[in-house]
Amino acid sequence: MMRFQDKSIIVTGAGSGIGRAAATLFAAEGGRVICADKTDGADATVQAIRDAGGTAEAVRIDAGLEEDVQRVVALAVERFGGLDIMFANAGISGGMANIFDTDVALITEVLRVNLIGPYLAIKHAAPEIAKRGVGAIVLTASVAGIRSGAGSPAYSASKAGVINLAKTAAQQLSGSNVRVNAICPGLTETGMTKPTFDYARDAGKMDRVGRLNPLRRGAQPEELAKVALFLASDDASYVNGQAIAVDGGLSSSHPVTKQEYGRTAV
Repeated sequence: MMRFQDKSIIVTGAGSGIGRAAATLFAAEGGRVICADKTDGADATVQAIRDAGGTAEAVRIDAGLEEDVQRVVALAVERFGGLDIMFANAGISGGMANIFDTDVALITEVLRVNLIGPYLAIKHAAPEIAKRGVGAIVLTASVAGIRSGAGSPAYSASKAGVINLAKTAAQQLSGSNVRVNAICPGLTETGMTKPTFDYARDAGKMDRVGRLNPLRRGAQPEELAKVALFLASDDASYVNGQAIAVDGGLSSSHPVTKQEYGRTAV
């Protein structure tokens, strides 16, 4: 089923990870995709899409700069006649320093990219999407934005802001038929988490990756991308202002002593 046939779509952070997986899936379902990234990874994403017979163009942007966001929205309108879907996925980790060791310049940069970036995506994409009469914006937040324990203070604060931004934007776009939702990934194998996964493989400890969630594993980018595509599609036509955790069940519980399936607790 071609859910995105001839739809004009922007994906930021399309050079790797969840963004690359989403751009590839959007194109496979008929979408015409602008692959935006700060690196030349977007070129590889576009080449893979074109090799598979899809339509895509690469553009180098800084997702936290207003002029760059304006430029990528204008490019989608110019190339594809308008804009139907914005997936504001670009983000940075900002390391793992605690509150007292986090430099103000670092948290400012994390907030600029991770929170101001999605804000700019909504600000400039929503008016163009509204012209189409219906459409969707999807933001990448994180389980780190739901509660403590999944990221640094800077990263967690930025992603909590993204969750609230999705809710606030959905309300402020009332009557426009532009839906705004967020996905909240758990531990996912992307460029950001590559050192963790590489270390686990090299040390023979892959069984410990994701061990705190009920599925006992980390996610692959395609698993997150499929949820983003659902939220962007007409299948989610009545889903609005929500933040969907895609984390193997990690955020479904407060910390407790784990009990193995099939065993009686002692």
